[in-house]
Amino acid sequence: MKLDHVIEAQQFDRDLLEVVFNEANEMEKIAYSGGSDILKHAIMATVFYEPSTRTRLSFESAMIRLGGRVISTENAREFSSAAKGESIQDTIRTIQSYADIIVLRHYQSGTAKLAEKIAQIPIINAGDGAGQHPTQALLDLYTIKESFIKIDGLSVAMVGDLENGRTVRSLAYLLAKYSDVKIVFISPDFLRMKDDIKQHLDKHEIPWEECDDLREIAPQVDVIYMTRIQRERLIERPGDYEKARGKYIVNRAVVDSMKDKSILLHPFPRVDEISPDVDVDPKALYFSQIQNGIFIRMALLKMCLIGYQH
Repeated sequence: MKLDHVIEAQQFDRDLLEVVFNEANEMEKIAYSGGSDILKHAIMATVFYEPSTRTRLSFESAMIRLGGRVISTENAREFSSAAKGESIQDTIRTIQSYADIIVLRHYQSGTAKLAEKIAQIPIINAGDGAGQHPTQALLDLYTIKESFIKIDGLSVAMVGDLENGRTVRSLAYLLAKYSDVKIVFISPDFLRMKDDIKQHLDKHEIPWEECDDLREIAPQVDVIYMTRIQRERLIERPGDYEKARGKYIVNRAVVDSMKDKSILLHPFPRVDEISPDVDVDPKALYFSQIQNGIFIRMALLKMCLIGYQH
């Protein structure tokens, strides 16, 4: 059995999530033992219309560790035929002639779904505007599971720019697969989580609440998931950016107030949301989170190109 595409978090049920996590465990062993050649005949194209450090490089690292090859355009918005007016449809039809799988990041929500309809090879959504970032959510959930063994019963605070945060949207969809989970949305009132996510949580009977006080909630939850205020999504709302910037900062006092076994995550890049002196605290798992991205993406590449046992 193969994954046809990785487009949105909703496509993963609990059973499939366990498969992904088990595959990631195996990929971790492969990564630390010097790699593998199971994808030695495969070519991956990374096509990024928005900037990326972790997602693009971790996908490329994942492919190389499995013996595959990479072709890439780092800034497709300016340095591909998109700059000449080429449609995303024509771009996908062209690139699929050169590669066996496409990892696509785009600035418009819904572009990955559009590419999926066109492509005859697997598409992996590496972030589509303010829509979704499913591979980030998978590595986030994998990191949470490594810390707590089980996800049922956990409380998670999502903090920052929730209106534009594709990582929190995808993670909310995945958390809705579990039982007795509680989510707290912490944001300025003008950057709240969109209604479609709240309606999805209601449908799946996942309790959620909204507040704007991180210090009040920090001692109560198992996971704090910080995000930055996304300046690039607020270009036409500079006043909102200035009001939100610096509103939520995790410093030593906030971390000290957290439960002993709670964890602090961040999808990165960070700006000023987490003080660097927190980095050495055992609750701060965002660099482990980054490392886990390689294992999850190795697993997804293998599941798309070779297959898996369900």
